[in-house]
Amino acid sequence: MSTVTYVLVPGFWLGASVWRPVADSLRERGHVVHAVELSGMGERADLASPETDLTTHIDDVVRLLEQHDLRDVVLVGHSYGALVTTGAADRVPERVARLVYIDSGPLPEGMAQADFEGPDARAANQELVTTHGQGWKLPPPPWAALAAEAPEVDDAAVAALVDGSQPQPWRTATQPVALTGAWERLPRTGVLCSFSLEQLQQMAPHAPVFAHMVDGDWTYVELPTWHWPMVSRPAELAKVLDSVSR
Repeated sequence: MSTVTYVLVPGFWLGASVWRPVADSLRERGHVVHAVELSGMGERADLASPETDLTTHIDDVVRLLEQHDLRDVVLVGHSYGALVTTGAADRVPERVARLVYIDSGPLPEGMAQADFEGPDARAANQELVTTHGQGWKLPPPPWAALAAEAPEVDDAAVAALVDGSQPQPWRTATQPVALTGAWERLPRTGVLCSFSLEQLQQMAPHAPVFAHMVDGDWTYVELPTWHWPMVSRPAELAKVLDSVSR
């Protein structure tokens, strides 16, 4: 079995610790795993500032790849982390073997994460930032309420999410995507959890936000579960990640 290097990037509010069960499982299979602690998140929460933005987080990943001289990497992004991984791959495509998008995908040029769910959702989040986030931070969601829709997520997992989450610097959500297109030469795998491949194919022609998920060199794996499969189905997610590198 060949050894593969994985770089795992979390989504909003969470640090590297959310990947621990998946990372441990991949290491047991003989792989090398780097779970990224983005600036201002997780154990680097003290670095958060009103200036922390998407570029800051892309820089974090590029720095890790370059400092460890990582090559032929399987670069994995969950949710917002997909914007970070796409930006990093666009910057240093020669270091990346494959992009994996977990219940997410690359956004079109000029769109920001805050725009994904439409103007009403962006306005509601902006209100949370203004009233509960000192004007620059988006508070974490009510994890227990969200987990109520995922019976496989127990109280201990919810407690870990609560303990492991931090307010998200709002500029990471509002800075638009800016890419050169270099990342588009890389093969991509979509791990679909909260929506199916059939649903994706139905949405893509009518929603530009999904356009990049049907164009280019894509393969798909369906893993029906919660939006956070590294919490709800970590063993299965590790198996999927192991399989896409073969």
